[in-house]
Amino acid sequence: MMHNKKPLITIVGVLGKQGLSAAHSLLGSGRYRVRGITRRTDSPEALNLIKQGVELVSIPLDLGYKKDFVAAFQGSEGVFMMTPNIMPPQNHEMALGQQLADAAVEAGVQHIVFSSLENVEQITAGEKFAPHFTDKAKIEQYIRTLPITSSFIYMAFFYTNLMEFYTPVMQGDTLVFPIYLPKDFRAPFVDPLTATGPAVLEIFSNPSQYAGQSLPIIGDIISPQEMVDTFVRITGKKAVYSSAFTREDFLSHFPTLSSNETLVREILGMAEYAVEYGYFSQDRDWLWSRQVNPNSLNWEQFLRKMNWQGQKYLF
Repeated sequence: MMHNKKPLITIVGVLGKQGLSAAHSLLGSGRYRVRGITRRTDSPEALNLIKQGVELVSIPLDLGYKKDFVAAFQGSEGVFMMTPNIMPPQNHEMALGQQLADAAVEAGVQHIVFSSLENVEQITAGEKFAPHFTDKAKIEQYIRTLPITSSFIYMAFFYTNLMEFYTPVMQGDTLVFPIYLPKDFRAPFVDPLTATGPAVLEIFSNPSQYAGQSLPIIGDIISPQEMVDTFVRITGKKAVYSSAFTREDFLSHFPTLSSNETLVREILGMAEYAVEYGYFSQDRDWLWSRQVNPNSLNWEQFLRKMNWQGQKYLF
């Protein structure tokens, strides 16, 4: 009986990196029940969550399913929601975020935690194109107008991007790291697999303290050259940085992406924004996530934990 008295948190996109991390932290605390929304209810990761007591609901993370989301959110004290990476030129992220937030309000949820980002369009007066930032910021603005307690996390660049999307390429005996930032530009990075959950748990555990707050999640502030140097030191492999920051450099490393001009513009726009304006606004609390989670992994700790040797890695 006591089990059912624990508050229920529903996670939208529970099998994504952020969703899985949140599920593990919420379950690990022993204080919450967890419901997860995913299409992949029969995948190994899903079956593992079911074994740990997570209730899974299969709904496409897409437009047109508001009634299903209202039903899935019923009985939840909180909802941790994120919008998926929607591949340009599709651009329905904003509408999807509104649908999810409206469903949470209709279902009587008390607290939304949303994974948001800075409003690049507003900050740069339309000069930089990074809709996957801007659309999240617009969803955040919309959520703030609703009659519900809301809090927002802002994830730094993912370490995992280098393993998954910008994977080093072997040239002779040397791994060449094609990185979308200038060699010596220090930017915030994070491991979403271990850093998201502790922050989400802290916010849901203290809703009045974090109501209305937007909080960065950071594991390290590090330059691409420092990342490569650390990789060399830990693995003993030869490796070098190679710029993918300009259009020419980016397309020389990723020629197949030249067919998706919107995507290229978005990746370059995001990187230029980070360099020229700063990835996070300076008025954000850059220290908070490390204070609530002192075990947050820096780049070196992440490399050692993953034992990554430079190979392409699918999560």
